[in-house]
Amino acid sequence: MVSKRNWLSAASGAVLLMAATSAARGETATYRRMAPPSQYMMDRSAEIVLARSAAAPSISNDAGVMVLGAHGFETAAKGTNGFVCIVERAWDKAFSDAEFWNPKMRGPVCMNAAAVSTVLPIFIERAQWALSGLSKDQMEANSKTSSTSNMSPADGAMSYMMAKDQYLSDSDGQWYPHVMFFGPHADPGAWGANLKGSPLLGDPTSSPFTLFFIPVRKWSDGTLAVYPAPAPADTTGHHH
Repeated sequence: MVSKRNWLSAASGAVLLMAATSAARGETATYRRMAPPSQYMMDRSAEIVLARSAAAPSISNDAGVMVLGAHGFETAAKGTNGFVCIVERAWDKAFSDAEFWNPKMRGPVCMNAAAVSTVLPIFIERAQWALSGLSKDQMEANSKTSSTSNMSPADGAMSYMMAKDQYLSDSDGQWYPHVMFFGPHADPGAWGANLKGSPLLGDPTSSPFTLFFIPVRKWSDGTLAVYPAPAPADTTGHHH
């Protein structure tokens, strides 16, 4: 399931990582442009189920859900606990990521209220840009001036990504079930992240935030996730 490489060179929320690794494998040429929009779509009911699988039912059953429609994410269910669950697509990766247009990427994530107010809008905006036909270069240019793209995460912004059926990249597929925190730009080492023996992984290259990941032992359905202990600076398969 998991073959982790060196990620800090490019990753998440930035997902800059796989650029060098993927280029070495010749993957750069695989996703040079957006696939037909239909390849990014899912059956609505199946997408709701997949989105909710990002977190334990005690959280996701009462969460709102958004699904991808023809023009972007749209509300499929209203929640009562402040959480919203969606299935991310590959265009949430860094603009430099070789898999930016990978139509197979499915990243179920359930965000708390703080992330819903300051992180979810970035995902919604990216989807609207992609489905309106903008090129990656145009999206990148827009992101430099968009107030939404440059919004700082609210205090306490976090999310769950514990779906057993997640597919985050061609190289790593599932990656690990994990809890993810969104913070202002910071040296991950200040949090003790990416240090030997630390359970915390950090991606300092994300824009406009730094991502922190804590791998956990179980998927959202309660089954044990079997994988080697994550190494420091090891988030190759997971990038936004």
